[in-house]
Amino acid sequence: MRLSRLGVAALIAACVLPATAMAEPRYTDEGRGTFLRFLDAPAADEPMRRSPTLHLSFGGPDYRAVMDTGSTGIVVAASLIPGVDSLPVVAPGKLTYTSSGRIMRGDWVMTPVTISGVGGDAITTRPLPVLAVRQIDCFENARDCQPTDDPRHVVMLGVGFSREGDQQSQSTPDKNPFLNLPEMGEADKPGRLRRGYVVTRAGVHVGLTRANTEGEFRFVKLARKDDGSDWAPIPGCISIGGGEPACGTALIDTGVSVMYLTVPRDQEAGFVTQGDHGRTLVPGTQVTVTFSARPSNEAPGYLFTAGMGGDPLAPSRIVLVGGKDRPTFVNTSVHALNGFDYLYDADEGYVGFRRLGR
Repeated sequence: MRLSRLGVAALIAACVLPATAMAEPRYTDEGRGTFLRFLDAPAADEPMRRSPTLHLSFGGPDYRAVMDTGSTGIVVAASLIPGVDSLPVVAPGKLTYTSSGRIMRGDWVMTPVTISGVGGDAITTRPLPVLAVRQIDCFENARDCQPTDDPRHVVMLGVGFSREGDQQSQSTPDKNPFLNLPEMGEADKPGRLRRGYVVTRAGVHVGLTRANTEGEFRFVKLARKDDGSDWAPIPGCISIGGGEPACGTALIDTGVSVMYLTVPRDQEAGFVTQGDHGRTLVPGTQVTVTFSARPSNEAPGYLFTAGMGGDPLAPSRIVLVGGKDRPTFVNTSVHALNGFDYLYDADEGYVGFRRLGR
């Protein structure tokens, strides 16, 4: 269904409200950002329904890679990396994708990487660790996984943050390609170009500048992780069926079209049904997500109706992830980008949300 027929509904559903009074980041044009247009960006009047892709190269052929804000690090089958056995090895490598249940094993090798979009615009990173995958294992209860000792088609571009706690202990900022361009600095020594990006439906701006951060962003300040190595996850509160919100953390994840949701059992009571893929919400249930540490009418957020295929903000499906003592959590899926552009500032520790339609 075309966005032109849903424009009013999408704007209402986005419900991005005035931000809480707080300091906001300021950006300059000292460095030069680069816009990478997605290879499969939807038409202007069509909703985004699948994960975006970009080209990735090690100096040889281009490989189509999913740009994933739900993981950190470039993950590629070792057989696709030219001269992989002659590259410096940093350490044995392992990265787990909890949404699918895949466990990638191999070596972290040092190499620069070129990433490009439609039209030829490209960035080339400093040499950084890349996971050369030589084996894929699976969780016992994996949702989508085939084990193999000879992986051939693995190409992922992980650009997320704060993923170390989700069975991705090696997914540290030094492995994020969008934070490792020549003009950029380090966490304790900023460079000319601010480390971060803005994800839109059409593509991604790499490096934050005054020009690519214009507009009415609503910012959320991130806490530091206890060890100081990265920023903490986005705070998030979730309300089911108009009930009292439960608060925990949120993940803007462009790597999946499915929402993964954990809320207290008493909050989901009366709204749960058994779907083809496990427990899910009853179609027609209203879900409200706000990006804040506690319930707030002043925080950025959005709402949608579960099971409504015509709602561009509604995920393709919702999986309720249970388990004893699991904290409240929402993985929004890529569909959230139909409501807003998404900014991540790695130098100052902010995420930002710019409502579409303005």
